[in-house]
Amino acid sequence: MENVTIGTGAVSFEDVVAVARGGAGVVLSDEALAAIDKARAVIEDLAASPTPHYGVSTGFGALATRHIAPELRAQLQRSLVRSHAAGSGPEVEREVVRGLMLLRLSTLATGRTGVRRETAELLAALLTHGITPVVHEYGSLGCSGDLAPLAHCALALMGEGPVRTADGELTDAATALAAAGLTPVELQEKEGLALINGTDGMLGMLVLALHDLTDLLKVADISAAMSVEGQLGTDRVFAAELQAIRPHPGQAASAANLTALLRDSGVVASHRGPDCNRVQDAYSLRCSPQVHGGVRDTVAHAASVAARELASAVDNPVVLADEGRVESNGNFHGAPVAYVLDFLAIVTADLASISERRTDRFLDKARNHGLPPFLADDPGVDSGLMIAQYTQAAIVSELKRLANPASVDSIPSSAMQEDHVSMGWSAARKLRRAVDGLTRVLAIELMAASRALNLRVSTGSTSGTTPSPATGAVVDLLRDAGVGGPGTDRFLAPEIETAYQLVADRSVTAAVANVIGELA
Repeated sequence: MENVTIGTGAVSFEDVVAVARGGAGVVLSDEALAAIDKARAVIEDLAASPTPHYGVSTGFGALATRHIAPELRAQLQRSLVRSHAAGSGPEVEREVVRGLMLLRLSTLATGRTGVRRETAELLAALLTHGITPVVHEYGSLGCSGDLAPLAHCALALMGEGPVRTADGELTDAATALAAAGLTPVELQEKEGLALINGTDGMLGMLVLALHDLTDLLKVADISAAMSVEGQLGTDRVFAAELQAIRPHPGQAASAANLTALLRDSGVVASHRGPDCNRVQDAYSLRCSPQVHGGVRDTVAHAASVAARELASAVDNPVVLADEGRVESNGNFHGAPVAYVLDFLAIVTADLASISERRTDRFLDKARNHGLPPFLADDPGVDSGLMIAQYTQAAIVSELKRLANPASVDSIPSSAMQEDHVSMGWSAARKLRRAVDGLTRVLAIELMAASRALNLRVSTGSTSGTTPSPATGAVVDLLRDAGVGGPGTDRFLAPEIETAYQLVADRSVTAAVANVIGELA
């Protein structure tokens, strides 16, 4: 993969994904290096001044009133990073750490932080060489930014602390840097603070979640279409003229997807006509565009917040190079990011909830319009997908708990100097779990819908009909992978995992795109 170039402007969503997940290396542009040098000159001038300047020649946080003598300032930076690298708990995922490192580097490149170019270049080199500091689950309150996670990364620049190499081997930073031909830095005035004072962890996780949810929304439309089809529902409620009288853009996009997915369905056509009374399907079928669309609009709002944060230089204090001064500020507060992370957890839970309700209808003989109970081969002897729905229900219940907002749970710290915090890191951590849960719930709905469609085309009043080309492609994909076919009971966990992987790696949306083009 080609390197991502970091300039003075915002990195893109695609850049974050490429570096965090794809392992792309990074380089700093000439413009960025010039901006870094210009800001550093301001810091060095202020460091030489007898007047104390916060973050340059003072302590930090509640200790900001102490003026630090020049001979103690290198020790001050080391002490800051070491003391703030106080995380605890399980290791955070590699992609999260790489994402936050990239975003911190992007802020350094704006020329607003005052670090030296060798410090920024070493952070870029760690990313390029695949050296990933060990960051822990707990330690960030989301204000002043993600201090502990970023401090663990800054520690590695000093040649200290545990890291993982590109192949995942656990080692110490000094060994990994030496093996890559890199030299640790001795942090100078302002640099320790600049390396740890940002919203980069929560922002990186937001960008990755948005990347996933954008595809999962398409999967949700696919699974809903298959459920409408498999439960002999009507597609008339998805007509564009009905969406136009309630003009939410997400709703219109979802309804258009459902219409395209169900086009040329033999199963839908088999019960369409003047005698069809299927105009009042259950809400989980009929209102899919309204729910899916609301989620889409929420994702769009969250993406707009993420885009603004990507264009931000988050540090305290910041260097105003043109004015030759450094100013304190509160831009490190993660509230804007934390709010949308919580908002996304809410809609993720609800999207999973409506999917589980559609699945449950397939399994109930009283509501599935002629299909066997639990889609079982020999009901009573076989249990079919009964317990797969239990798994869905357990996940949905967990997602409802994860939808409880973290951002309202401020807890004071730093001797009441930091008396209101965002908890954005915690909001991001639970959203990651929620997105994974949604992926699993949608996979099980696809399994149920696929099995139902297989039964529809082989038995009963719809025998000999075919699903739509789009939904049929998903049925074929699942069948070829050993998922979703009718038959006697078998070990279901591997099938669920296979379906999950087909959703997660975007095989499901690709199968549909190959037939009808990309969904909205």
